[in-house]
Amino acid sequence: MFRSVNPATGEEIATYAELTGAELDARLDKAAAAFRHWRATDVTERAALLERIAGQYDANRDRLARTITAEMGKTYASALAEVDKCATAFRYYAQQGPAMLEPRTIPMAGGGSAEVRYLPQGPVLAIMPWNFPLWQAVRFLAPTILAGNVGLLKHASIVQGVARLMEEMVIAAGAPEGVFQNLAVKSSAIAGIIADERVVAVTLTGSEGAGRAVAEQAGAALKKVVLELGGSDPFIVMPSADLDEAVGQAVKARVQNTGQSCICAKRMIVHADIYDAFLDKFSAAMRAVKAGDPMDEATDMGPLSSIEQRDTVLAQLEEARASGARLLFGGEALPGKGAYMSAGILVDVAPDGPLMAEEIFGPIAMLFRAADIDEAIRLANAIPYGLGSSVWTRDAAEQERFVREIEAGMTAINQMLASTPETPFGGIKASGHGRELGPYGLHEFMNLKTVLRRA
Repeated sequence: MFRSVNPATGEEIATYAELTGAELDARLDKAAAAFRHWRATDVTERAALLERIAGQYDANRDRLARTITAEMGKTYASALAEVDKCATAFRYYAQQGPAMLEPRTIPMAGGGSAEVRYLPQGPVLAIMPWNFPLWQAVRFLAPTILAGNVGLLKHASIVQGVARLMEEMVIAAGAPEGVFQNLAVKSSAIAGIIADERVVAVTLTGSEGAGRAVAEQAGAALKKVVLELGGSDPFIVMPSADLDEAVGQAVKARVQNTGQSCICAKRMIVHADIYDAFLDKFSAAMRAVKAGDPMDEATDMGPLSSIEQRDTVLAQLEEARASGARLLFGGEALPGKGAYMSAGILVDVAPDGPLMAEEIFGPIAMLFRAADIDEAIRLANAIPYGLGSSVWTRDAAEQERFVREIEAGMTAINQMLASTPETPFGGIKASGHGRELGPYGLHEFMNLKTVLRRA
């Protein structure tokens, strides 16, 4: 049984039954049967389905957003933006995706040419988290449908209402039976699904620990896996930056989704020449962040996703302080109902302290002073993760060094990092491997078949 609990009030919203073994087996059979049909459809038919799904998201915008806010606590305004972003992604693949599936001709050194075809492979299992419950899953679903594969979603236990709505939207758009199914199962069922011969590949967004377990299971079954894991992204500010703009975006980057984002900026690395000025402005802005009712337009951030998640962040702060870090302010559980906490800033974080090897999934910023660009890059890379990064400098040479030398899958220059349907999303090191979105995400679970012809 799954329980959906509103983290803003602590009240139970609904309960959902877990699939039985027989029901799960029937859904896997349905996926395999659906693939045999769906793989043979023309790409224009698949694109048309994506357009209709986008229309369903538009028509059910408020309902989807309210369910997100109720189940995991993000502000209603942020939830609406997430729904809109998903509709954009469906339309992006509907309109731009068919060209990405056109066969590619490769000239041969000895004369003539070869061809590369992009062919579907089968049912893909997606194991998704709760922090962006629609967007994370749509990043897998839109390219899966266009590719001619079929999708199986194992969603986080606390957002089963969102998962059911996703399946409902696809069905309402007229998808053939089995093209996309929600699997209401616990984590203990994942290994068996990955090993099942009816499933050809797996994608996971989640923790490093979950990634290691799924990678091992997929490796044992010799199946392709894409892993989008944790991050502790650096946000580097150099003297030539627009300080006010950098501060404003640093606050937004740290407290968006109540700090529960893999690409939230978590480590603010500031050049010594502007460190004090940045700290003054950043502290004032972080103190002003308002936590409250996620349905209230005046709220900057809602609760964390659960009391358990808040307790995890509070425990990380205690461990950090025990190792010498100082909490300048904030970082406290707020009184009353709900999983609320205040935004805060940590300084004097030890280079070998526990937080340098962990991800803080809450509204706490770590602030570091860098003597020069060399130290800024060293600090940026001194962690196990390599997901995203944001650098603030108007110096072209500095920009180029950051792009070349920061160990991350993504770097944003003079802007907050964000995922977009058009560009590849993913990381390196302990942040995982493989890419979502753009043409790269579309091709991840396809058979790139080489065709050699002889007249």
